[in-house]
This record gives sequence, structure tokens and C-alpha cells, in this order.
Amino acid sequence: MTAQITNGTANASNDGGLSRASLQDIPKSNVFTSSLPPDSEYSTPLASHKAPREALGPRLVKGALYTFVRPEETEDPELLGVSKTAMRDIGLQEGEEKSEDFKNMVAGNKIYWDSETEKGIYPWAQCYGGWQFGSWAGQLGDGRAISLFESTNPSTKFRYEIQLKGAGQTPYSRFADGKAVFRSSLREFIVSEALNALHIPTTRALALTLAPKSRVRRETIETGAVVTRFAQSWLRIGTFDIIRARGDRSLIRKLATYVAEHVYSGWESLPGAAATSSSASSPIVSYSRSIAPHEIQGEAPGEENRFARLFREIARRNAVTVAYWQAYAFTNGVLNTDNTSLLGLSLDFGPFAFLDNFDPSYTPNHDDHMLRYCYKNQPSIIWWNLVRLGESLGELIGAGSKVDEEQFINEGVAKEFAPELVKRAETVIERTGEEYKAVFLANYTRLMRARLGLVSENEKDFDELFSELLDTMETLELDFNHFFRRLSSVKITEVETDEQRREVAGRFFHSEGVTGLGNTEKSARQRIAKWLEKWQNRVKEDWDDTDKAREIAMKKVNPKFIPRSWVLDEVIQRVERGGEREIIGKVMRMALDPFNDEWDTGDRAQEERLCGDVPRGNRQMMCS
Repeated sequence: MTAQITNGTANASNDGGLSRASLQDIPKSNVFTSSLPPDSEYSTPLASHKAPREALGPRLVKGALYTFVRPEETEDPELLGVSKTAMRDIGLQEGEEKSEDFKNMVAGNKIYWDSETEKGIYPWAQCYGGWQFGSWAGQLGDGRAISLFESTNPSTKFRYEIQLKGAGQTPYSRFADGKAVFRSSLREFIVSEALNALHIPTTRALALTLAPKSRVRRETIETGAVVTRFAQSWLRIGTFDIIRARGDRSLIRKLATYVAEHVYSGWESLPGAAATSSSASSPIVSYSRSIAPHEIQGEAPGEENRFARLFREIARRNAVTVAYWQAYAFTNGVLNTDNTSLLGLSLDFGPFAFLDNFDPSYTPNHDDHMLRYCYKNQPSIIWWNLVRLGESLGELIGAGSKVDEEQFINEGVAKEFAPELVKRAETVIERTGEEYKAVFLANYTRLMRARLGLVSENEKDFDELFSELLDTMETLELDFNHFFRRLSSVKITEVETDEQRREVAGRFFHSEGVTGLGNTEKSARQRIAKWLEKWQNRVKEDWDDTDKAREIAMKKVNPKFIPRSWVLDEVIQRVERGGEREIIGKVMRMALDPFNDEWDTGDRAQEERLCGDVPRGNRQMMCS
């Protein structure tokens, strides 16, 4: 680790064997800004700090991956919510959220840099570009997000980049004001922690702060807010996109090396080619790791160097994340390359949603008229984005064993070598695409089996259980996540006869009964009963007469609560119009433990309502 890290363990508290520290004492670093090139106009923290805040606004930044920029101060901030799980994972001691240090930090009113001594960590905003809706958008960057520092958990040693969203203008704000509205901030605050609780790889949220004096113009004038969020890295495919678009070979290599050595755990941690099997249910057998950085694997024309292994790991991680999205019906809404993480994290939450009724063509983004980013397209869109990454890394991948030769590094690709390089890069990218599909399928089938209460693998599951169930859900307009939670409580003895199965089928209907074009109650019950017969036969293969054990296992993977659009919309209205505050903490408590049956919020009726049938007029909501 190349950056400075303060020693903050002396005043740390101990929580169940885990060391936790105050905000002041938690170890802080700036590995990112110590390793990569800054904006030449403000090449040092002091140069940026001396500049008037209004001078740090939108402009073109070249040859750099970030700009030193401090947050704009928030007047009369109000701390609305804190994630206790996030506090624990960062390593902050219990009660720290009540300190003035914490409240000022999450409002953007405190930075950990001393202007007199020029010591500490100075905030920064990242530069990146992106392909948006399939078209090149040029320079984008952190237009309203500013990173404060990297913190290291004293116990786990995980390093997180702490960032404020809605912290003011940066050189990457383009035509925007650098602000965030309460509405979108509340949504990101809740969903970040909800996805983590569902075990879906994601960036995180620590705190939500209201900026009551900040009036933000969107479609109407709205109240501003700041989300304090964190991730092991905020780098994205768009970071490589902008460098490639500008033809900076040296910086592409520098960034790729940084990603391998500082975002991942070193070159040796990256996977070699996957060993695969012909089994559709479990196509990935294993990866080889601990490969020396300079080792070349494979045969012509597809030999793999360390940059090919880096590309594979980024693709593999994104395949796992998309499998989780599809298995839990999460729809991001805006899967541009600048919203696709190099760590495979769910990133930058705008018009996201969980499906209510199962509709593969659903998108929560009312601007996505061509349904580019709809639910069913997410796996293919992420691969499209990864191909853009492959193009950025293509020269390094295609160089094969020549990647470290001085002539290649300093002079570029020799004309006579170009065809071989292109062929190798194409071969590696195509092979990685096949592995991406296999990793996605393996993880999706694993998750779906668990959601259905199955333990063993069966080649017929995909067609006879998964596909048939999804077709049934779509035709009958059944609620996706409710179906699995309710199935968890179905006893095998309740579905042994066709009459019993038709009776149980009613548990999966909406409160108003059967919906969907051309469906009757009789036909709907019969179709679900037919599927339940196949399901109960498969369950019997995996479980003895132990409904209780299976129910426990299924409830551990099938949430009772998810932050649906209508729930978040209600919370926003109750805070903005009713002045409520406690509802944020209550919903966050439910989001942090989504598999519980109850949450002790003091309002059991409200808990059941927020977990219950989606009001008919609020299903499949869309937003900007």
C-alpha cells in the first residue's frame, strides 16, 4: 500500500472482539490520489484550497483521473439517518454518529486536511467518461460526488473510500449544480444498505443529511440533501473509456496496474482461464489463481498475460452481480458504462426498482423508451459494457508476452505486429464472454435453487421449474418476491393432491384476485397447481419430512421486506409533507434485516402493510 495511513488504533473501542474507532482516530489514507495523476490546473491540495470555491466548477480536464476539490458547506444540516451496519463495517465506534465531528463530516462541513500544515487528506472528485444509452457521452465524472478520504477498518483491514453525494459543483458537473435532492438521496440511502443485506454486491450508504436551506431546481424546486456513501473503489468502466477516447496509452496501463494492485489484492489474486464442464446446471468448475504477474498462459492465438486476467476478474465479478439482480428482480435502470463498477458493485442509484409483478420488459426509467436497460436485458447490457472495457484494455491484452517489452511500452504497436495483437485480443475477449455467460448461469441457477428450497442439482430444473415459473408469473401477473416468500411456508403435505394444490395457489394471487389478460381464477389456479406438483416432487428429492428445516432455509434467502418503489415514495412524502423523521429509521431497520418476520419498530401493522400486497395503482412505478 503506497499511501500514508494514520495510526488510529490507540483510541479504538472493542466491540465483541472487533476493534472500532472514533471518526478522528480511524486510519485514513489517500492511495487513489497518491498513485494517479491529478488535474494539472490544481495539482496540489493547497492550489485547490486557495482557489475560490466557485472557480472549481465545470470545465474540460485532460491527462488526469481526479481534481482536488472541497465540498460546499451545508447550512443548518439535519442528520436524518445512519446505517448501524455501515458504521460497523467501516469500523466506527457505536455512538460516534452523535458526535459533532460525524455530523459535520457527513454534511460536508469538515475535511481532514490542515491548511496551515498541509497535512491530512484533501477531498477529490474523479474524472471519467461513458457510453450512455449506447452513444459516447464524452467527459462525465463526479459531478456532484466528492471523496473525503479512504478509511481502513481497524479489525477487518478493509479499506473504503468515503464519499459525499450532493456536495456541490466540481469540474465534472457539466451543466448541473452539483446538488442532490432529498427524494433521490433517500432512495439511494435505503437501497444501498438493502442490497447489501440481500448479499448483493453493492456500494454502501452511511448517512443521510438534509440540507434545508438548499433549494434545488429539478422539474420543480426541491429540498437538497447529502448522502454519505462508501465503497472499496468508485472506479468504473467509464474511467477507462475517457482515457481510451483521448488515446492516452500510458495512463491506461497505469490505471490498469493500479486496479490490479490496489483495488484487487495484487496480480497474483487474479484468475487464470476457467476449467469448465458440459453441465448446464454448474458450468464453472474452478479457476487457477496465484499466477505470477509475468507468466503467460495458454496457446496461440489466445495466450493470456496479466492484463487478460484482470479483464477476466472484472467480467467474472460483474457476472455474479447481474445473477443476483436477476434472481432478486432488481433493475438498475441506467446501466451506462459510467455506472458499471470495476469491482462488480451495484453502483449509482437513479431510477432503480425491484420488480413487483414479474414483467421481463419492465424498466423503472421513464426516459428509456427503447427498453435498453429493462430487467431482461441487464445481463447482455453489462456484457456490452464489458466489451467497451475490453476495447480499452485490448492493446495490453493483445500484446501477450510482448506487453513488457520496452519498444511496445514506449513506441506502441509495430505495424507488422498489429494483426497478431488484434487476433489475440479478440480471442481473449470472446473467450471471456463465454466465461461471463457461464459464471452468470452458474450463479443464477444456484440462487434460484436456494430460493425454491432445493439443495441438489438437477439438469431439468432450469426448464421445468425456473422457466415455467417465470412464464407463469408473467402470464398471471404475480408478484415476484412475494411468490418466493409465500412458497417458503407451503408444507409438502398441503400440496400432495391436485385439489390441495389448486387451493394453495390462491396464496400467490394479489388481494384483488386473479389479474392478467385472459386469465380466470380456475385457469390460474390450475396453472399454479401444475407447477406446484413439479416443485413438491423436487423438494421430496432433497428433504426428508422436514418442512420446518426447509422453511427456515428458504426464509434465509427469500426476503419478507424489500424497499419497493411505492414504499420509498411513501417515506419521501411523509418526510417532506408530514415532517416525519422516525419513519426513515424504521424502514432502514427493516431493510437491514429483510429476512425477518418482524422488526420491533413499535408498529407491527405498519410492518405488515409495507411487506404486503403492492397497492394496484403503485405497481411497476417509474421515475427519472
